[in-house]
Amino acid sequence: MKALLHLFAMVVAAWEAAAQDAPQDDQCVRERAAMVETIRAYARSAGSSLGQQGLSERVLEALAQTKRHRFIPERSCAIAYADTPIPIGLGQTISQPYIVALMTELAEVAPDHVVLEVGTGSGYQAAILAHLARKVCTIEIIPQLAETATKTLRDLAYDNVSVRLGDGYNGWAECGPFDAIIVTAALGHAPPPLIEQLKVGGRLVMPVGAGYTTQQLTVVEKIAPGKTTTRGVALVRFVPFTRSQN
Repeated sequence: MKALLHLFAMVVAAWEAAAQDAPQDDQCVRERAAMVETIRAYARSAGSSLGQQGLSERVLEALAQTKRHRFIPERSCAIAYADTPIPIGLGQTISQPYIVALMTELAEVAPDHVVLEVGTGSGYQAAILAHLARKVCTIEIIPQLAETATKTLRDLAYDNVSVRLGDGYNGWAECGPFDAIIVTAALGHAPPPLIEQLKVGGRLVMPVGAGYTTQQLTVVEKIAPGKTTTRGVALVRFVPFTRSQN
């Protein structure tokens, strides 16, 4: 009987939380649509990194469907849908929406793909990928962020996303192999375990360079077992890749 009452209380609490969030979600629709149009225009003008076609409609639609305000501490529409990075605490940030869109586009995610993200942060990039891929596996090394992202993704019913606490340098072999990998923190090289877990024909997208400086957004494509090609796309600034001290 106690178990049933506890379950009922949990359901009621979830319903009340959803009801409280609903008006704010509705208020953010216009801001989110404006953000998408800003990103669309900027992608077309940037040209060199994406070609004249800009971002695909699939990626833009994923941005339009993802409630970014639910992935930041303030949950403010005005803050969430500005095309800027936002601090999420513990020295980490949620990336600028255009950069999220660019990295997602470069990964060339298809509906049947299994994708790995290294650096879950608030969970926003994982949510974008969840709209595009069959399965998303994401790793976060900071316990508080992994816990918060897991809850947010669960509350928003992203059932095809799995979050793991740990050092992303070694990837997540049990969840792969992967059609695409996105790394959301800067490192001087692409981790060999990630290349190993990438399928032939797959792409790894990450900032290469030292943290807190300008890095090169890089695409590594696996063209055969043990063989890759690498190209730089754009200059970016990401927080450094954090490794486990163990």
